Amino acid sequence: MNGKQRILLTGATGYVGGKLLKELEPLGHEIQCLARNPDKISNVGPNTTVFQGDVRVRESMQDAFRGVDIAYYLVHSLSDKHDFEQHEQEAAESFAFMARSNGVKRIIYLGGLGNEDDGLSPHLQSRQDVGRVLRGSGVPTIELRASIVLGAGSLSFEMIRALTEHLPFMVMPKWVSVKAQPIGIRDLLDYLIQSMDLPLANGEIFEIGGTERVSYRELMAEYARQRGLKRLMIPVPFLTPWLSSHWLGLVTPLYAAVGRKLIESIRNPTIVEDFSALERFDIKPSNMAEAIGQALAAEQEEFVQPDWLENVLMRAGTDTHRVLHDKNRLVDHRFSTVRQSPQILFQTVSSIGGTNGMFACNALWRFRAWVDQLVGGESTRHRRTGSEPLTAGDAVDFFRVERVETDHRLRLKTEMKLPGSAWLEFLINGTPEGTVLHHAVIYEPKGFAGRVYWYLTYPAHALVFRGMHKAILRDAILREANAGASAA
Repeated sequence: MNGKQRILLTGATGYVGGKLLKELEPLGHEIQCLARNPDKISNVGPNTTVFQGDVRVRESMQDAFRGVDIAYYLVHSLSDKHDFEQHEQEAAESFAFMARSNGVKRIIYLGGLGNEDDGLSPHLQSRQDVGRVLRGSGVPTIELRASIVLGAGSLSFEMIRALTEHLPFMVMPKWVSVKAQPIGIRDLLDYLIQSMDLPLANGEIFEIGGTERVSYRELMAEYARQRGLKRLMIPVPFLTPWLSSHWLGLVTPLYAAVGRKLIESIRNPTIVEDFSALERFDIKPSNMAEAIGQALAAEQEEFVQPDWLENVLMRAGTDTHRVLHDKNRLVDHRFSTVRQSPQILFQTVSSIGGTNGMFACNALWRFRAWVDQLVGGESTRHRRTGSEPLTAGDAVDFFRVERVETDHRLRLKTEMKLPGSAWLEFLINGTPEGTVLHHAVIYEPKGFAGRVYWYLTYPAHALVFRGMHKAILRDAILREANAGASAA
């Protein structure tokens, strides 16, 4: 099956599907994505088409299935509050029918590890039931069964991160010693891509994982080690998965709905028992430490990309002020639409610091600088007039310029002493309705102290940055008026 293929990709708005899309596009295949919310898929390549549809509604998938050679099934219903098993069954049956009716040559499905003889959790049982439906479609099907996916953005990894980052000590119930065989996202993507060309007669199941069988406790300990966090782990005999799932909802509300179903599955060992994948695929899996290190490095690489903030803001909705979460980062975001030009707004925000100050609440900024020096910080006030052009590497009061894109973007990183790292970013976009000024405070807390700092200082920060945003808009109006008067 080598050569150019027409591929149907479901789940492209999810973590694995989104990563797979970016891997498939450079290979030259024609890709047809199916999504309930197509607007969540952006910046696609020239050979990618996005269709709106729902895997539970057969008629809505017809256009997306047209001419397809290979269909990836990467969807689940874990976020559904009720009857998720029934929803997953209905979706798999609809997808299998459409694949068979449209002459699809191969289905590739990502399911879950676990031995049915042990009595699987509802989540894992549903994952395997879906695979059974797809294999019974009559279309040759590869079912890849995996355990925890180690990659920044995957549900399991983010749950490990949230628990480890948020809590200085953790009670460890017995179930955290149950073994799993986690797989790094890079290895998983390789398995998914190589599955397109693997010789296949009918349906086959491949169990895939990393090189080690480890527990959630060992995963959290390794994550803490690589992040430089000291964590006390206390074993207790009485916390059941059900009780722990509710505790998770308090500690990590962002992942509570899905995380509870995942925790209920931890009682089942998810380890590789059939090693045929190592013989049939040309892949040498990573170990746990390598996969976690790769995940953290990939996250940092993603953050330094020019469009990182734009990608985060795709999930921001229409609220003019909102606190967003992106993996381990918190983003306090404000935006306004004004009639001033992008050039005027950029000149205004790039005048920050020096004799112009920080636009608002300058006394509070001076107090914060004094506190910084008191606790041993090395930041100093780097004076500038506010009129000279900024370039990457310039020092501006308590900040260092990281990125400048004239008339479009300015990102500064604070040099003040913090239990974490913080940035101030201005993004300016011209639109038919006017110029949009996005003003984001980005904070990456380190451990429990970092979270405490965020919540304790948030009221003051809200006051300061709300004032800064309003002052920038006022200054832009004055700058425009002065420019008009000079021209006259």
